[in-house]
Amino acid sequence: MERSDEDRSVQHPSGIPETIVRKVMARRGRLHAFESIVADRTALVVIDLDNATVGANVDCQQLVPGVNELARAVRSAGGVVAWVLSHMAVMPRHFAAILGVELARKYFDDGQGSGGGTTLWRTLDRAPDDLLALKSGASAFFPGKCNLKEQLDPFGIDTLLIAGAVTNICCESSARDAVELEYKVILVSDLLAGHAHGLHEATLATFYRIFGDVRPAAEVRDLLRGTSPNQAWHQADKYSS
Repeated sequence: MERSDEDRSVQHPSGIPETIVRKVMARRGRLHAFESIVADRTALVVIDLDNATVGANVDCQQLVPGVNELARAVRSAGGVVAWVLSHMAVMPRHFAAILGVELARKYFDDGQGSGGGTTLWRTLDRAPDDLLALKSGASAFFPGKCNLKEQLDPFGIDTLLIAGAVTNICCESSARDAVELEYKVILVSDLLAGHAHGLHEATLATFYRIFGDVRPAAEVRDLLRGTSPNQAWHQADKYSS
C-alpha cells in the first residue's frame, strides 16, 4: 500500500528538522530554494579559518580538507574563492561591555598586525588568484566593514557558498547581510563549525526557513558540475504545515 504524503518521511541532507522542512516545502513545493547555480558566477566565501580560530578548535581543524576540496571544485568550475580574515584598527565601542574585558582584548589583539586573526591557517590551500578580504566586524558584507563585495563585483558573482567559523556568529552575520544584497546564498552545512548547545543547528534551520539554502558539500559539488542532487524532491509535492 502506497503511503500518503502525510505519512512520508521528509529528510533534509543537512539534518534540518522535518517539521521545518515540511513547512518550507508546503510553501514552495520543493526541498531547495536554488535547484541549480551558474558555476562561473559563484564564489566560495571562507570565513575566519585563521590561526587564532582554527588553532584553538579541533572542529575547525577537521573542516580543512573539505574546504580545500570544495575550493578546488569551485576554481575548476570557473568560480571564485575568497578567504575572509579579521583586522581591527580600533576596539569596537561596546566590545568589552558585551564580551567582557579579557575576551574583548583577546579578539582585538588577534586582529592586530600579524595577529592570529589576520593570518590564514597553514594547511588551507590558497591559490594565487583567490581573493583575500579583511573584515573589521562580524559580517563580511556589512557596508564599510569589509570590501569583499567590491572585490566580487567585477566577476559578476550572484551566488555565494558560505563556509568557515563560527556558524552562528560571523558566518550567519555574513550570510544574512549577503541576502540583503540580493545574492543567492547557500550555507555549506558540513563545512561550518558552530558553538555548542545546538547553535550551529539553529542557524542552519533558520537560514533554510527564511533566508536562503543549506546543502552539504557533496551536493554543492554536484551543483557546480551541473548535476542536480535529490532528484526525488524536484516535484511540487504538497506537504501539510
